[in-house]
Amino acid sequence: MHTRMDQEKQHVRERVWGLLDASGAVLDATAHGRIPNFKGSETAAGRLAELIGWRNASVIKAVPDKAQLPVRARALAEGKTVFMAVPKLADPRPFYLLDPAALSVPPQEAASSKVAATVAPRVDVVDLQPVDLVVVGSVAVNRAGVRIGKGAGYSDLEFAFLMEAGLISDRTVVVSTVHSLQVLDEDLPATDHDFGVDLIVTPDEVISCRSPHRPAGLVWEHLDAQKIASIPVLAARAPAKGR
Repeated sequence: MHTRMDQEKQHVRERVWGLLDASGAVLDATAHGRIPNFKGSETAAGRLAELIGWRNASVIKAVPDKAQLPVRARALAEGKTVFMAVPKLADPRPFYLLDPAALSVPPQEAASSKVAATVAPRVDVVDLQPVDLVVVGSVAVNRAGVRIGKGAGYSDLEFAFLMEAGLISDRTVVVSTVHSLQVLDEDLPATDHDFGVDLIVTPDEVISCRSPHRPAGLVWEHLDAQKIASIPVLAARAPAKGR
């Protein structure tokens, strides 16, 4: 449905991945095909931790990517509750709940997606608390808060059904930690179901984005039947055909 849009987004991804690789800005062998594990992610996490939105947050929804590991570890070390998605949301209980009071391993270890899968209980959406802060990874983002992920679409899906569940509201702060090379001074392609970010935090600066887009909830017509069927929480909520 969004073939041309998808192509435009992919061109941006390829350009940013290439730029990061050419600059030696990532910790992995390559940035390509993933949320870049950028150099300076610890510094960006420290910069985020100085912000009032972070200090006021007690419940954080975070992505499981390596680039955001320092953010998750810091949150747990500061006593914040963190939940992150089970890979591809492929479980009826699609989130790992990391409760700092109940961890059997140190925060730095628990914050790793592999370890979280072994020490954190899986919970359903109904077991979650309202979210104060959402931390997302990006491949590219602009100063208006439009972000481009790696293309799988899971972050947008999680965001949409958490909004529908009333767990994300207008008061929830959405932030992406990225390398400064991932911040672009240009318009970026976006659809109705793409959410924007309120804050961009790089190792060098904090960028506030004015009026980023928030979807009202799931845009069912943008989801194909195969995707819905592969995600139990979506399959359970899918509207009947023909509606």
